[in-house]
Amino acid sequence: MSVSDVGDKVVQLAKRRGFVFPSSEIYGGAGATWDFGPLGVELKNNVKRAWWRSMVQEREDVVGLDAAILMHPRVWEASGHVENFTDPLVECGSCRKRFRLDELPDGEALTDAWRAGKADLSGVACPSCALKKLSSPRQFNLMFKTFVGPAEDTASVAWLRPETAQGIFVNFENVQGSMRRRLPFGIAQVGKSFRNEITPGNFIFRSREFEQMEMQYFTHPDQAAKHFDDWLVARRQWFLDLGVPESALRYREHAENERAHYARKAVDIQFEFPFGWQELEGIHNRGDYDLRRHSEYSGRKLEFFDDLTNERYVPHVVETAVGADRTTFAILCAAYDEEPDKDGVRTVLRLHRSLAPYKVAILPLSKKPELSGLAREVWASLRPHVMTTYDETQAIGRRYRRQDEIGTPLCVTVDFDSLVDRAVTIRDRDTMEQVRVPIAGLVPAVRERLER
Repeated sequence: MSVSDVGDKVVQLAKRRGFVFPSSEIYGGAGATWDFGPLGVELKNNVKRAWWRSMVQEREDVVGLDAAILMHPRVWEASGHVENFTDPLVECGSCRKRFRLDELPDGEALTDAWRAGKADLSGVACPSCALKKLSSPRQFNLMFKTFVGPAEDTASVAWLRPETAQGIFVNFENVQGSMRRRLPFGIAQVGKSFRNEITPGNFIFRSREFEQMEMQYFTHPDQAAKHFDDWLVARRQWFLDLGVPESALRYREHAENERAHYARKAVDIQFEFPFGWQELEGIHNRGDYDLRRHSEYSGRKLEFFDDLTNERYVPHVVETAVGADRTTFAILCAAYDEEPDKDGVRTVLRLHRSLAPYKVAILPLSKKPELSGLAREVWASLRPHVMTTYDETQAIGRRYRRQDEIGTPLCVTVDFDSLVDRAVTIRDRDTMEQVRVPIAGLVPAVRERLER
């Protein structure tokens, strides 16, 4: 099965099995916004937990933060977003459709030409109506504007944050002082961001409301390049540890003329999505841009004093930035598998066991009250320990297939022998091997298998 075939199948599975729904669907949708269903919210929460565990819990040099979405409007002037957070937009004079410049045919070359002031779209056809009536590119600011308070005037303008990083920068002094941190150290954050994308699409890959997992690592200027290289390796390894195949990942360094205004160096970890190689995570050497700019605009000196060397300096920053929604999509694509079996084709989501929405499904062999009663006792004994589900509808083979399709690693079958021997059968998603274990020892048996 080719990579391109996976996309449609994953999108169909996502809705059918309760991972992701179009937002406000009964009203026709809300334009590239998505609701994560019962299984999707568990999967995405597990992705975020895995990131937090790797970035904060298991490290001694990173702490956490949860900054507000609404910030003082001067923050976005200092950060450069009011001036620079833009995409080149073109509009068709015939069908009035709008496109990002890089989404046109041969878009990368057109974008490079535009950056050099040499873009010529006179011979480029509109992707929608095929007429050659595209306007010259113009800058489009991606930030959502809103107002704070009862009056809608210039004094009450606010912005929905387009990234979580600025909340970290403006809290550098607070965190460093309150936690008594020496450099180098990092601040990590998971939170919502908002971008008024010109042409969002490709399911949850690019949407207007999304969650980011970002970490800003503050360091001595002389050490920034070393830490950049270290984080590049560490962040790629995180995806590998979660089951993303090595063949589906690659690095791509940004050319000087395409780097963000704050970046001295930028490298993407790309994933081979069904629609091609695209950014999964960005690692950036931001230099001292952010702390220096916020110092200038706020009047507060955001510096670090090293009492061991008597050196005072503005720290440099290495950033790792990845989307929780985009990572969830990549993990679904990487996990999707089909294999032949006696009933035709078995669809399996081979999710890493730590990420699976449900860890265990309890399946009574029959709906008979005596069997359902025992099965529900087994279910109640497992619920405090792991996320579980219960299913007693249809034949046992069909129920196994349903659990395989949503990625549940283990199924526990309660049969009529269980009423006599007080034992159940654990069935493994990947190997389909089955083993009989006593109900009294089920919790440790499940834990041991989930840790494999």
